[in-house]
Amino acid sequence: MQPVIKVEPRALERLLEIRRQEPDADELGLVLAISGVSGTRYSYEMALMLLDPKPEGVHLEDHGGLTFIIPEADIENLRGAEVKMSRDLLNPGLVLENPNTPSPQIAAPGPLPELDGPIADRVVQVVTSVINPAIASHGGVAEVVAVEEGTVYVRLGGGCQGCGMATVTLSQGIESTLTQMVPEVKKVVDVTDHAHGTNPYYEQAKK
Repeated sequence: MQPVIKVEPRALERLLEIRRQEPDADELGLVLAISGVSGTRYSYEMALMLLDPKPEGVHLEDHGGLTFIIPEADIENLRGAEVKMSRDLLNPGLVLENPNTPSPQIAAPGPLPELDGPIADRVVQVVTSVINPAIASHGGVAEVVAVEEGTVYVRLGGGCQGCGMATVTLSQGIESTLTQMVPEVKKVVDVTDHAHGTNPYYEQAKK
């Protein structure tokens, strides 16, 4: 298996120096885990941990004599990340540069609605009470065209129509929100013709 992460030599030296200060240094590995999401980035946890007994549900990989302990659930979201020493003189120390970012979930102000009824009804409730209030600040609006076998067909209007980022907004924001709030939803399809505001793709998909 290819290494999940990379470690800059200077950062490795610093980590080994920190570990040497512990009485049982040779028995310790370094946990590197995602602890949450902060805005458009992940937040992380790094801590020394005994390697014996081996923790369950983790991936171990050695970098220059230091064993990194990575939760299996975080592997794909950490793949390609690099532990480095900061070159910012005002913020020195270890940093993790991660090419992966969390999929943004659209959130509207206020408490989340209580969802009930058939799948289509719940989808409409989420679009009406969560998604549209969130994208209204950009002048956008989403309309549910149809819900069929776990696929939601959505037409975007207002500021989202004609926007070059509309597909990204849909797949990363609207789809993330719907699949999390309505588990039966597996996929969201944008049926908008962003040049003319019609929905030929849905008609084609129906054939």
